[in-house]
Amino acid sequence: IRALQAQIDLIEKSLSNYCRSAPGYRLLNTVSGIGPILATVILLETGDIARFSGAGNYASYCRCVGSTHISNGKKKGEGNTKNGNRFLAWAYVEAANFAIRFCEPARKFYQRKKAKRNGVVALKAVAHKLARACFHILKTGEQFSVERCFS
Repeated sequence: IRALQAQIDLIEKSLSNYCRSAPGYRLLNTVSGIGPILATVILLETGDIARFSGAGNYASYCRCVGSTHISNGKKKGEGNTKNGNRFLAWAYVEAANFAIRFCEPARKFYQRKKAKRNGVVALKAVAHKLARACFHILKTGEQFSVERCFS
């Protein structure tokens, strides 16, 4: 286990050195719930943000949106639920868990959603908000604003 941990530490160190020079890395670290490891994963798995035309396309790629087909208020089937990047899906759910624990506006948003739906749907809603915020951060280079994200 110690040998594996030493290899993991070496890989994490080289990746963080590589990502520190990227302009979006510092901005991603300002997001509630995203630390150095999650910022590295998000930055490397996203790639060039210009390939996404909008925040909704990026959130869909991150598997942060539902895939049900509804017509006339009735469920008509499910879409391709495995389409997208599973590592970004994991990263944003982890970020949502940390945001719920340490960010009061995120916790309030989560509690409101959880009162109407179940906890998993509420957690994915927080992950969706974070994915959209990260898209705008990487696209425009602005700082993260908690008020704009969870209003």
